[in-house]
Amino acid sequence: MKKLLKYLKGYEKETVLGPLFKLVEAVFELAVPIVVAGIIDGGIRQGDWNAVLLRCLLLVGLAVAGLVFSVTAQYFSAVAAVGFATKLRHALFARVQQFSYSQLDTLGTSALITRMTSDINTVQNGVNMMLRLFLRSPFIVFGAAVMAFVVDPHSAVTFVIVIPALSVVVFAIILVSIPLYDKVQRRLEGVLGATRENLSGVRVIRAFCAEGREERAFVEKNKALLFMQKAVGRISALMNPLTYVVINLGIIALLWVGAGQVHAGIITTGAVIALYNYMSQILVELVKMANMIVMITKSFASAARIEETLAVEPDTPAVSGKICAVSDELDVRFTDVSLRYAGAGEDSLSGISFTAREGEMIGVIGGTGSGKTSLMNLIPGFYLPREGQVLVDGIPTDQWDPAQLRQQIGVVPQKAVLFSGTIRDNMLWGNPHADDAAIWKALEIAQADQVVRDKGGLDAVVEQGGRNFSGGQRQRLTIARALVQTPRILILDDSASALDHATEAALRGAICTLSPKPLVFVVSQRASSVMHADQILVLEDGAIAGKGTHEKLLADCEIYREIYQSQFGSEEATA
Repeated sequence: MKKLLKYLKGYEKETVLGPLFKLVEAVFELAVPIVVAGIIDGGIRQGDWNAVLLRCLLLVGLAVAGLVFSVTAQYFSAVAAVGFATKLRHALFARVQQFSYSQLDTLGTSALITRMTSDINTVQNGVNMMLRLFLRSPFIVFGAAVMAFVVDPHSAVTFVIVIPALSVVVFAIILVSIPLYDKVQRRLEGVLGATRENLSGVRVIRAFCAEGREERAFVEKNKALLFMQKAVGRISALMNPLTYVVINLGIIALLWVGAGQVHAGIITTGAVIALYNYMSQILVELVKMANMIVMITKSFASAARIEETLAVEPDTPAVSGKICAVSDELDVRFTDVSLRYAGAGEDSLSGISFTAREGEMIGVIGGTGSGKTSLMNLIPGFYLPREGQVLVDGIPTDQWDPAQLRQQIGVVPQKAVLFSGTIRDNMLWGNPHADDAAIWKALEIAQADQVVRDKGGLDAVVEQGGRNFSGGQRQRLTIARALVQTPRILILDDSASALDHATEAALRGAICTLSPKPLVFVVSQRASSVMHADQILVLEDGAIAGKGTHEKLLADCEIYREIYQSQFGSEEATA
């Protein structure tokens, strides 16, 4: 938590004034029992109703003043807590944006979402509660004990016994609860992860009629979360009854001792009432303190997870300020490259070697899970090879400035993603300075210009995820977005799977007319998408099973021939 306190910088005034105003309010509250004792002893007992009225007005004044100070304190505390959470959220989001694909895979999307939302909200509430009550509640507890000694030292001995007993109860429960709250939050991450997987894969789940299995798995995760929440809830629930038992035993002892003091004429009835009120104040404040400590305990658990995420150093290449000269003919070379994902037991790619030059079209084909997307992710440096080198323009990807490297590369991912806003907003992701003419040209090449016109032009609204567009329309728009960038290297990662053959052929032909012509990687499971490429790479289990032109592979590569025959028939393959 200490490392996160730097995000309170800029809110020093609110951090000081919040607790200060709460302490002033506490002083007014400690004065109330004395005034009540005066009403009983100096007013009611003597029949002086003017004194009663004046002291009642004084009570009203103390209440109003306390309210003003309390509201002011809560305002300052809220400003500091919300500002702190805002800065922390920005810092965490910025750090997550710097993480490499490997780190995102390791940390997990659901865990990062939980830390960005639930954990930060918990820490915000903890800071707010701490500023409001961290000084006020102990001040009331010990202030009430001091005032009790002022009223009657003999009776106040009860306070000396009750306060330590209450402290033992509260802190014992806290020490047991702290690790359990961390387990609760981690199991919540598991539930969120299962929910996210089910929502993103709902079509697959329904296609395989696996709803029942997923429901059972979800129920099991919820039961685990429920069990842990009940366990920590039972322990936390002991706080109030145990504190009430101790306080009520203290009140009984106080009244018994106080009654003897009154009978002996040592103290007045009003003094006993004041002592009782101070004991009640201690009860109320300790209950508040218990709730505050529970909240702070949760906050510490959440803060530890946030600190853990912020402590992860991004492993993306960061060659700041380095200018990598780009030659007239950009090339991409793989030299005996192997890739292994974090936590995996074996390589996803192994022994990959080939060279591709600007102006060429490279086809990449293979079955599902053969490593096609993994291969493409190495070119922009999304992942770094375990062995070998990936060189762009003769420079290894880990020595490039990532921003400059990716300015040369237009990537159209396997899953077409559009962002909420307008079509123009989405197109400008490729080049923020592109004018409408450049955007329309890219749309025409991507065969998406008519789609945009039908939707009402570049200012047409795009809903979240592009759900107001069909799959084929989303693919064409994402291709156009990459083309707006005018990349030297264009990666089409199975990005035409939702297009019909005629549209795909028109797209391929339009890309070939680009000037200057980029180095194009076409990843597909369709033989028709790659058969016209200058070089085709056939992947099988993460290795290159064949390399060459369409005609060469039909003659020499059995895997490519099987793929082609399954799509076109054996007669065409042998023709």
